[in-house]
Amino acid sequence: MDPNQAVKQARDKFNQAIQHYKDELKKLRTGRASAGMLDGVMAEVYGVQMPLNQVATISAPEPQLLQLTPFDPNNIQAISAAIRNNQSLGMNPADDGRVVRIPVPPLTEERRREIVKQVGQRQEDSMISLRNIRHDALGAIDAAKKSKDIGEDDAKRLEKQVDDAMAAARTDVEATTKAKEQEIMSL
Repeated sequence: MDPNQAVKQARDKFNQAIQHYKDELKKLRTGRASAGMLDGVMAEVYGVQMPLNQVATISAPEPQLLQLTPFDPNNIQAISAAIRNNQSLGMNPADDGRVVRIPVPPLTEERRREIVKQVGQRQEDSMISLRNIRHDALGAIDAAKKSKDIGEDDAKRLEKQVDDAMAAARTDVEATTKAKEQEIMSL
């Protein structure tokens, strides 16, 4: 592989890893309702598991309430059951035959601390992923150097580019984590 290509590929992978981390954080509960809380919840409709955002419109009309309007009212029971059975959410939906309303209870101090621990765990998983990407890119540069495709100076320059991209990715992950922790801990 071309070493310059390895650096570009590493940058792309860093961006993908950061985006994945941000998507994972959206699934965590904060004190207020957001449609992202239901990402990853699957409902069985028409005999197939489908994400909720494909079977209903999800909105947050109030800070402590989520509202789902199914595209097909026949699926309302399946949607309610999917939300009720998801243990990580811990929510109890109510439906009136047309829409599903999910009250989002305020978080206790203990629950907030548990969620912050989950954020820390996901941050660590993200950092491991970033380090693996860096390791692969540096390995490709090292292999090119050993096979005399590039010189020592070029190798150092490319390694510095990878390390700079890694530092930028780490800073982005840490800033995202700090913002999410602030959001969770604020009342």
